Amino acid sequence: MMSEPVSIARPRRWDRPFGGGLDAATVRRLLDQPLFAEVDPAQFGRNQSLEDILHNDARLVRYAPGDVIVREGDYGSSLFVVLDGAVRVITDRSAEDEVGRRVRGGRRGFLRALRQLWSNPDQPEVRDVGAYASAASAVGLRGEAQQTRAFLRDPEDFCRRHDTVRLGAGDCFGEIAALARQPRTATVFAEQPTLAVELRWQGLRDIRRRSPAFRGQVDGLYRARAMAQHLRESPLFRHLDEAALQEVARHTIFENHGAAEWYRDFRQVKDRDPAAVAAIEETIAEEGHYLDGLIMVRSGFCRISERLDAGRRTVGYATQNDVFGLEEIVDHARGGAPLVLRRSLSAVGYVDLLRVPTALVERLVLPGLPQDLAERAPPNSRDWNVPRLAGMSDLGIDQSLLDFFVDQRTINGTAAMLIDTDRCTGCDDCLRACASTHGNNPRFKRHGPIHESLQVTNACMHCVDPVCLIGCPTGAIHRHADGPVHIDDPSCIGCGACAHACPYDNITLVEIRDADGAFVVDEANGQPIVKATKCDLCFDQLGGPACQRACPHDALVRLDMRDSGRLADWVSRR
Repeated sequence: MMSEPVSIARPRRWDRPFGGGLDAATVRRLLDQPLFAEVDPAQFGRNQSLEDILHNDARLVRYAPGDVIVREGDYGSSLFVVLDGAVRVITDRSAEDEVGRRVRGGRRGFLRALRQLWSNPDQPEVRDVGAYASAASAVGLRGEAQQTRAFLRDPEDFCRRHDTVRLGAGDCFGEIAALARQPRTATVFAEQPTLAVELRWQGLRDIRRRSPAFRGQVDGLYRARAMAQHLRESPLFRHLDEAALQEVARHTIFENHGAAEWYRDFRQVKDRDPAAVAAIEETIAEEGHYLDGLIMVRSGFCRISERLDAGRRTVGYATQNDVFGLEEIVDHARGGAPLVLRRSLSAVGYVDLLRVPTALVERLVLPGLPQDLAERAPPNSRDWNVPRLAGMSDLGIDQSLLDFFVDQRTINGTAAMLIDTDRCTGCDDCLRACASTHGNNPRFKRHGPIHESLQVTNACMHCVDPVCLIGCPTGAIHRHADGPVHIDDPSCIGCGACAHACPYDNITLVEIRDADGAFVVDEANGQPIVKATKCDLCFDQLGGPACQRACPHDALVRLDMRDSGRLADWVSRR
């Protein structure tokens, strides 16, 4: 006998204010900070005022001396504003070992993992409805806030021995990771007792949309800090002294190409037609044109192509830390070859890049370029700066497969699920393993786009650029500090923004039930309550992804598409 539906209030965006939200006095104090000094409240609507955004999408955090606030390499999506006290940004690479690793949440123990095998519910998509009822007063701890806070035992001594930059009251940090959806670029710790406001990405996004002044100030910080950091980290510039590095930074141009919400156009391309896919890519640099500067990819993906009689041919793709144009600059400096691009570069989605003037590269960079880098750019070479998948035909990946990966945007995945259909017998062991670790609810579908015998399966790829995060109004879908993209079920309001944004159809909206198997419905209109679900990469399971471990025929793998060597080995194994 089917249970009667259970009625609850439909979850809404601000049912769960971030960290409990800010009180009115703190909101007023935050608005007095330099970051908000030129923001006009009249530019915001009545239903979503500036005060409303700050109250619900920001939280107040207190730090003791030595507390590590953010750690380099962790994924983050929030900006911090210092109200009282001071923090230090570590700029000294020699301090990495001393700072130590971040504290991670542990995986399930053996007994807990075993217990889930017989504790799964009989009905699909069962939830703890009580968690929704108390959600409004719950503290939203996610990402880095889920971890036990690390601290430096003697911050004063640490500052004496290492290079740091001090930020005080009114200063902000964290905008690079928040805007680019990238890992934190530096470790920041509290120098003294510090009071700070953390503004999560959803609020930052909404304020930037409505206030040109705020957008200009935040974007200016982003450009300046990201540029300096990127130049210091690049192997091409590590041999420069500080004066030369600063000269390069002063003349380097920060550029954005493509659309931040590129997935909208991509989803409209019928059958992923290659010509139509290429047509929505913005051209950054075109073959045959004058090369005015070395291009360095800060974030995102670019297609590298060359002209053929029958059209264009994809020869590779560039992503974070790759360069484009160095080959031509080296040939010009060595032998007087014309400064003309030999290939084209286009934005596959949204791209941040730096453009370093050619004259500066020739005058400051090339003379002291380390030998191992210089030897990778021989005269007239056509392969030096074609990164990633280019030239992988020698490793077993042919041209058509390279085109397939780029056209399907599979290159975005850090954990793409690939299935060899020649080996797959359709036994469904992968699906059963996934279901048994997720309450009898499989989190992927064993189908997807196919090239010859290789299928890119409909499972969350935990993308380098997870565009599913862009439209989420509550922050329910977020990047975990360890990398995987997760959905916080109590925070999810079932709006479907993430599912509509995912270019790969890897997020599903499901009708939920309570512990007795009864459907949960909206108390206002009786309509089903839905939640978003997807693969969580079994991040808390012993042994990692259950789907891959369960395949008896070695037909399934989860791969980081940036690891071209492992990808080539897996594709070519026969």
